[in-house]
Amino acid sequence: MSDPRATESPETLPDPAGYFLPAGSGSRHEIFPGVEIRTTAGKGVMLSVVRFEPGSAVAVHSHPHEQMGMMIEGRLEFTVGGVTRTLGPGDIWRIPGGVPHSVRALEGPAVALDVFHPIREDYL
Repeated sequence: MSDPRATESPETLPDPAGYFLPAGSGSRHEIFPGVEIRTTAGKGVMLSVVRFEPGSAVAVHSHPHEQMGMMIEGRLEFTVGGVTRTLGPGDIWRIPGGVPHSVRALEGPAVALDVFHPIREDYL
């Protein structure tokens, strides 16, 4: 007897453990005017896709969470611990917990990927 699932594509098989999430899923928040995040968390790490409208900014702030990220599209000006850099697609940043930082979108929209450890409960 053959397995009826053998003819199904992997995308149509059930995922009861929640290993895969469709694009656009997760929790959505506007954290500053023109700055929207969509977050998904596991047990100890949080992934956040951040969309910036042109000219939008994340004000100087700090948090106890370690944060790393990578630029996906566009250009952003980051200031971390008093050091300012303009980052573009593929560039990566590392921000230890407690270090003040800010971000500003430059000439157009931008998309970044942020990772936090531990999970930011305020973004769930």
